[in-house]
Amino acid sequence: MIRNAMIGAANPGLGLLAALKQVRADDRASQIVEFALSLPLLVVFVVGIFDFSGAISLKQKLTNAAREGARVAAADPANDLGASDLPASVADAFWVVNSYLVSENIGTCGLKPSDLVQTGSTLTWKETATGPPCGTNAGLVLTINRGCVTQQTINGNTVNLVSTCVTIQYPYKWRFNSVASLVGRAFTGPASLTTSAAAFNEN
Repeated sequence: MIRNAMIGAANPGLGLLAALKQVRADDRASQIVEFALSLPLLVVFVVGIFDFSGAISLKQKLTNAAREGARVAAADPANDLGASDLPASVADAFWVVNSYLVSENIGTCGLKPSDLVQTGSTLTWKETATGPPCGTNAGLVLTINRGCVTQQTINGNTVNLVSTCVTIQYPYKWRFNSVASLVGRAFTGPASLTTSAAAFNEN
């Protein structure tokens, strides 16, 4: 140290250079510390963006599938609803929804028209599919209601319309749950995404 001080006194420019090098080394160390502190927050932001955008995209596709299923069933005749077997209009809605999910590369979880069960004496058929990629805890739930009553205001008067309503409940696995703890927070998203669409019965 005494030798360095003597060298610095003999050559002031050299001492200043050594001091600048020391400051630069300290600056690098502070940058590493800052990066280490901000990295968890950055990971949370990136995963959150991908996770929430994936959920929104999936829900939009499910909404489109439900809408197409409701439209095709609403255009079918209603005289098949008293049959003991699965009505053709309900089967049509099922296959449209199933085909739409397949076309969008969304797992159908083993949906089968034969598993649609009528709820009592109502005009509602429901199925819960728990095959892959869905699990037994939260499966895909498809509900087709051919006697769904919706209200619409026409010229100031409220009119009840008999429609077909298709509801899809699809499980969604959030990746954001596992990274929220990096910033000392807990996040529990909904176990499934639910969407519904209605179409006025034409016949």
